Amino acid sequence: MALLWTWRCSGRLLTRHFSGAARRGVRPGGEELSRLRLDDLAPTVRSETGLELLFGLSPCLLALQAARRRVARLLLQAGRSGLQGERAELLRAAEAQDIPVLRPRRKQLDALCHYQVHQGVCMEVSPLRPLPWTESREARPGDDPQQLWLILEGLQDPRNLGAVLRSAYFLGVDKVITSRRNSCPLTPVVSKASAGAVEVMDVFSTDDLAGFLQVKARQGWLVAGTVGCPGPETSLSSEMPITSCLEFVWDQPTLLVLGNEGSGLSQEVQASCQVLLTILPGRQLPPGLESLNVSVATGILLHSICSQRKAFPAEQKRGKLLQDPQEPPATSEGPRVAQQPGLSSGSEKERHVGG
Repeated sequence: MALLWTWRCSGRLLTRHFSGAARRGVRPGGEELSRLRLDDLAPTVRSETGLELLFGLSPCLLALQAARRRVARLLLQAGRSGLQGERAELLRAAEAQDIPVLRPRRKQLDALCHYQVHQGVCMEVSPLRPLPWTESREARPGDDPQQLWLILEGLQDPRNLGAVLRSAYFLGVDKVITSRRNSCPLTPVVSKASAGAVEVMDVFSTDDLAGFLQVKARQGWLVAGTVGCPGPETSLSSEMPITSCLEFVWDQPTLLVLGNEGSGLSQEVQASCQVLLTILPGRQLPPGLESLNVSVATGILLHSICSQRKAFPAEQKRGKLLQDPQEPPATSEGPRVAQQPGLSSGSEKERHVGG
């Protein structure tokens, strides 16, 4: 059965017939699929329509499932072999939502994505933006003594931000709030670096981060900033305690605050913190290596805190992420872990634990 799709391209109406074989990537009769017109997918045209090009298998699949973006069309790389696994699932989801599906060649997708790693999958979508924080979204500290919110001040590298969001989602952070000023927007690069986590989690933003922290401190939250290893150059008040993340006891609702890749926390935000956490190195470090990439530091800090949870969330138990005691033990090779797309590294010249 053939499908008939029509859309406007550069002022003209173009029509595509897609048989079931064509949609699976098979070229009937040995003929190539018709060429994709790229002029209406160019960045200049996308900027006029307010759309952007999301790329990568996991981001596109999760974006379709979450349905938080408007999806104009799906681009699946043309190939001789049939679509299987997540790609077939992606195609079924697009067809269920009546989303046009195009089958460009790899070199065309490469050009559209500016040679990012797209895994043969792109989608033309509306942008995803942080939600403005309001006190109506407030969670009371007494509701759960082990609430953990991640606060990000001025993260500018999209790959850093994506990797941070991926770790936050994986480790069970309850909320993520960013500073509106000098922060990276939620771009397709952020989504790819997060392995699509940003598509299924809420990210909030506030105009007054220092004021937000001060309000939360008065409401009973512990505001924990992050700094590099204390040294002669560390400009901190003697009244501000610095604690190794390994010694930190998580016994009250906590806001973990990380700063900009290069400069760390601003003085105003640091002054709003009640305690400062640091990651101690395992050896004497030469100049230039005194700190970690912000996404690596975030993973270490979050794991050191979240490992103190008294139990896994109930939804994880229902999802059987915990091994049933009656099931046979894992093999010597260890449990099988689902593969995730790789993450690109962030800036190398970072001077703070939050950098």
